[in-house]
Amino acid sequence: MSLNIGFSRKIEKLASASITIAGSNLALIGCFFLVLLWAGSGFFFHFSTRWESLIGTISSVITILMVFLIQKAQNKDSLAIQLKLNELVASHGAASNRLVNIEGMTEDELKVIQKYYSKLSEFAKKQDTLIESHSIDEKHEEHAIRQEMEQELKDITDTIPPQ
Repeated sequence: MSLNIGFSRKIEKLASASITIAGSNLALIGCFFLVLLWAGSGFFFHFSTRWESLIGTISSVITILMVFLIQKAQNKDSLAIQLKLNELVASHGAASNRLVNIEGMTEDELKVIQKYYSKLSEFAKKQDTLIESHSIDEKHEEHAIRQEMEQELKDITDTIPPQ
């Protein structure tokens, strides 16, 4: 297991370094000059098919590698942002703790909660003060918004088979 963690850390460091280098101004300038060099060399190779396929192959390989590097960086950044947001939600007393792991919900469940917040927004617009705050877990005695949301979420989870 420790070998796997060590390998994973090395891959992580390599990916981070690659992303940093690939996103630098020096890399952009280097790629620009590489394309100029390739275009200029076309006169010596008489713009042959082999000359054309060389840049096509190189750019395809680089593109595939960069797609995976960018996706890895995006996944890591997304997870870090989610964790930071989870900490903010969990640490705020008036916030709903059910939102801490909202990224784990299904799209249908997210739509129900989005609909709830739209209704909550309409409810807040009707109030006399703009400084009053509302949460998903707050009891709304004047309306049945929360009960509707709870029932919709229950209906969705009841239709999902257990894993």
